[in-house]
Amino acid sequence: MATDRTISAVVVGDVMLDSWLRCSAKRLAQEAPVPVMSLEATEEAPGGAANTAANLVALGARVRLLGAVGDDACGDKLVQSLHLLGVETDLVTVPGRRTAHKRRLVSGGQLTARYDEEDLDMLSEQAERELLGRLGEAVRGADVVVACDYGGGVFTPAVRRALAGSPLLVVDAHAVAPWGECAPAAVLPNYAEVVRLLGDTGEPADRLAYLTARSDRLMELTRAAIVVTTLDGEGTLLHRRGRPPYRTYARPAPQHMATGAGDTYTAAFALWLAGGASPEEAAEAGQAAAGVVVRRPGTAVCTRHELLRALRSPEGAVQPAERLAQLLDGHRRRGERVVFTNGCFDVLHRGHVTYLEQAGRLGDVLVVAVNSDASVARLKGPGRPLNPCEDRMSVLAALNDVDYVTEFDEDTPERLLRMIRPELYVKGGDYTAEMLPEAPLVRSLGGEVRVLGYLSDHSTTAIIGRMRSLP
Repeated sequence: MATDRTISAVVVGDVMLDSWLRCSAKRLAQEAPVPVMSLEATEEAPGGAANTAANLVALGARVRLLGAVGDDACGDKLVQSLHLLGVETDLVTVPGRRTAHKRRLVSGGQLTARYDEEDLDMLSEQAERELLGRLGEAVRGADVVVACDYGGGVFTPAVRRALAGSPLLVVDAHAVAPWGECAPAAVLPNYAEVVRLLGDTGEPADRLAYLTARSDRLMELTRAAIVVTTLDGEGTLLHRRGRPPYRTYARPAPQHMATGAGDTYTAAFALWLAGGASPEEAAEAGQAAAGVVVRRPGTAVCTRHELLRALRSPEGAVQPAERLAQLLDGHRRRGERVVFTNGCFDVLHRGHVTYLEQAGRLGDVLVVAVNSDASVARLKGPGRPLNPCEDRMSVLAALNDVDYVTEFDEDTPERLLRMIRPELYVKGGDYTAEMLPEAPLVRSLGGEVRVLGYLSDHSTTAIIGRMRSLP
């Protein structure tokens, strides 16, 4: 994103609770030839608009969620889970209404059944008035408003009209036609919803060609500035007036693993737009975020750090210093904070992994600079390094928290620090900031210096000493 400030988002829509019942099937029932499912674990997570809100929080936004729940245990459980995730809830409780609850039975990694409890009637007049009263105040201070309309009864004509003129209105709806009167900034229908909107029948052989040929018509019917048509395993197609459609690509995943991926896409797309990204950049962010959650069971969220890693340059983690400096300029333009550390990393051990995990959580992009073989030999003496620099960099690049790895030949990383100009320079070990010769340079460049925790008896020298003492 192009900003480092916290985005304020309002999510309005149909909330639900997703339950995943993990079962094992060990025998057939006597009553009928059906498996007897033995419940082993139950996992619950916010679903629908609530999942979009949870994803926005995980991506770094400040979120207020508006919608309606019933006065039931399911509604209480949903609100409690949202509070634990950091979502500010402003949900209208409607007496006698059932909170939407979707239960999925999974056995052996396969979805075997799903059953839903929900009320799809439009809100009562009293509930509508209460929601409208809360909506006006919430929208006024928002950077982006996300409407999640899944036909659950929240979006009465009056509620839709109240969102017209929102600062940045992103609509994810099963039926996008009624939203035309709001002239939204973006709508995100899936392929089947687009076909219904266009009034066509039949299944074309080439869905991409079909959508491309009807791009202008889509823009007319939706009255939106941006239309993103989602194509499941084929990615998405983004439409804008006067431009050819822009495609993103997805990595295919089993259909039952895609639950909630659309909510994640919507959250990342809306947040990146609100942060000043171009629609094409927002589409890539949405696709990358969805790609993170479809690799996980259940209803999942994508964190900001996970998304930034997923968007990392396809050139790879190991980079020469000059190219790395160019790549980091791009990260900074998106408002990302660069963390830098360095070391020999001759024998990677628990102490290294622990402090690199801590360093990765302090910013958005973690750069690890590795002493060359000649540099290690000068610093550590004869017989070092045990592992050549290429191997040491490859191992570091495989760590989840490390974004980039580069090599330096000098005794200190001062030349690299001048090139990279990190916002934060960290070291792990029994140092103080005053003991680091690079500290004054980092501060003169506008950066911060921090020393992280030290695990005693977890050093490369100690490990090598123990190895050499063995018979």
